[in-house]
Amino acid sequence: MSQSRSRDDRREEPPADGAEYVHRDYVLDVRIVERTTDDGETVYRFEAPNHKGKEFADPDAAELYADVYFDVNGFVEEGVGERGVPIEVVQAGRDTLIAYLLTWPTTDADWVASFSGRRPEKIRRYSRRLQERAESIREKIVAQGVD
Repeated sequence: MSQSRSRDDRREEPPADGAEYVHRDYVLDVRIVERTTDDGETVYRFEAPNHKGKEFADPDAAELYADVYFDVNGFVEEGVGERGVPIEVVQAGRDTLIAYLLTWPTTDADWVASFSGRRPEKIRRYSRRLQERAESIREKIVAQGVD
């Protein structure tokens, strides 16, 4: 059973084995669930309708992934391979692609900067711009009463 918590009401200890907590709720039935694995590791699972879900070791990566998801109006990763990128992300533009790459467990701003020929500061600006755009999209959804 999932329990809902606000983003700022984080506990000092991870959930008990098998327990799940909603780390962050979004509009349109999108959420990030925090749980503890059998190995005692805390993971954050992105969940959305018509999406198989994806787990992250880092809550910030899970939240950035959710921002990318809202920015492109959803995407499916099935069929892109282990290191592939969904076509919706590629078509959305440089800042969306860069933010998506930052959600990979083996990348950081320095790696993405090297890969894209940009400076790490610019990579962080791209990521912030995407996060602001995704927040604006969610606010408009709420304002329109869609959720």
